[in-house]
Amino acid sequence: MRVLPPAARGYILCAVLAAAACVTPALTDSGTPWAAVALLAVLYLGCELVKVCPLLGSRVPEGIGSFFPVVLAAVFLLPPAAAALVALPGGCAGTVAERPARVRRVWHGAQQAMAAWAAGRAYGLLRGPDSLGGGPSAGSGPPGWVADFPYAMLPAAAAAVVFCLVLTALDGGILATAERRPAATAWRGLLTLSLVPHCVHGLAGLMMAVMWRSPYGLPAALLVLLPMYISCWVFAQYHRERSAHRATIRALVQAVDIKDRYTRGHSERVGQASAMIARELGMADDRMEVVRIAGILHDVGKLGVPTRLLRKDGPLTPAERRIIELHPEYGHEMVRGIGFLGEARSAILHHHERVDGSGYPYGLTGEQIPVLARVVAVADAFDAMTSTRSYSRARPVPVALAELDRCAGAQFDPAMVRALTGAIGRHGWHPVVTSDEDLQVISGNAPAGVAGTGVPGIWPSVPPGQIPEPAAPAPPADRVRAAPGAADRNGGALPERARTTRSAARTALRALPAQDAPPAGADRPGSDAPATGGRPGRGADGAGAGG
Repeated sequence: MRVLPPAARGYILCAVLAAAACVTPALTDSGTPWAAVALLAVLYLGCELVKVCPLLGSRVPEGIGSFFPVVLAAVFLLPPAAAALVALPGGCAGTVAERPARVRRVWHGAQQAMAAWAAGRAYGLLRGPDSLGGGPSAGSGPPGWVADFPYAMLPAAAAAVVFCLVLTALDGGILATAERRPAATAWRGLLTLSLVPHCVHGLAGLMMAVMWRSPYGLPAALLVLLPMYISCWVFAQYHRERSAHRATIRALVQAVDIKDRYTRGHSERVGQASAMIARELGMADDRMEVVRIAGILHDVGKLGVPTRLLRKDGPLTPAERRIIELHPEYGHEMVRGIGFLGEARSAILHHHERVDGSGYPYGLTGEQIPVLARVVAVADAFDAMTSTRSYSRARPVPVALAELDRCAGAQFDPAMVRALTGAIGRHGWHPVVTSDEDLQVISGNAPAGVAGTGVPGIWPSVPPGQIPEPAAPAPPADRVRAAPGAADRNGGALPERARTTRSAARTALRALPAQDAPPAGADRPGSDAPATGGRPGRGADGAGAGG
């Protein structure tokens, strides 16, 4: 308890006292159905303990949460105080991930006991026990007995909602006292995330209670729990896999940020802008998530670019630029084996292609460029122009959108530019990630000394070295090969320009000092930078009008 603030200790103590008041009537009432209480309490305790005990050689996935159908069945079958007593053992035995573990277990037990008692009171006020065929005893009903449907669902739904409300209210209180969150935000989102799952658990608890009271008795009631528990297990497995996917993406992005400190936060902002474009285009939610991931990982190929080039303070030589320009293909090679990325891989490979065919790595034109790559190209360029870095000052959002529009049809897909302009016009541009090295300019006029027009790599009015461009990694020159489908998209043969670039990059890589050579297994970097002219060698975060 010493690690908790005084307010949190007092809050938890009050919760424990309130829970004790809730269960005391059951302990002193001679009419308490102890057999049913013990059976349901042991059943709920077993459902909680199975998550931490080996089961068939494995463990239940983390995040499965408490198995509330048993508690809600107790709410429907027993008096409120007895239902609170059922919740105590399982609540105290639940898994906790952080310290102090004992205090957290006591808190969970008290919290669930109070929620069960309140739900039982609401259920009784709506004559819920009568809808199940009598008083609160746990015995089977008479032969031919039928529950009062559909009315029985009303008090059950009300009890489940009250159960959820009490849990979320207490959760918000502990967040405000223990973590010192502002009262205005402590409860935000808790109810919306938990209401539907609790209602589903309430439906399963009602089914269990109805079967318990039916002529089939306890065995039928227990059969209700099996498919419900399996579905919860599968759902938790799914969420664990999603968490692993997010952790994989986060690790890749952090690796890029560590290596290229000048573009820190760029990947997340490109993902955010890509999702805005996808939403404006009316893409389905699942595809919009793929677009967002593609934007986040578009520069993962930087991991194969020699660090010396990414952090170079002076202009890049033509040979160094050719090495940088190999990064889309290297990024594609890096994520080729990550199955859940799906269509995002093509966006990583082709986000430097231009609709007029002057892009790289394969010189695709127009509709040959994958849709997701066209989305990411616009988002990448927009963030490059609106980001302040040590070698390039930010442009205001209106100026950046005007430059994107000017380059639409040559470098960018006009539909994607219109979508970004429309999305920002409606919602504004509020980047979720910034850093000291990468400050966002949301609105206002261009800062003094910043060129007013031009898109990186194609604005004649912008001096070399003023526009950032995204950089990417390089696969080993001796293993460079066309990406799957590249030859087919280009008439059965790789464009001559791509073959020439590969040969030049091979030569440049051999000329690098040994300590700067890409790691074994690298396949090539790339950048959308012009073939001549200098710019700080941090990478290409917006070649052309963007990287």
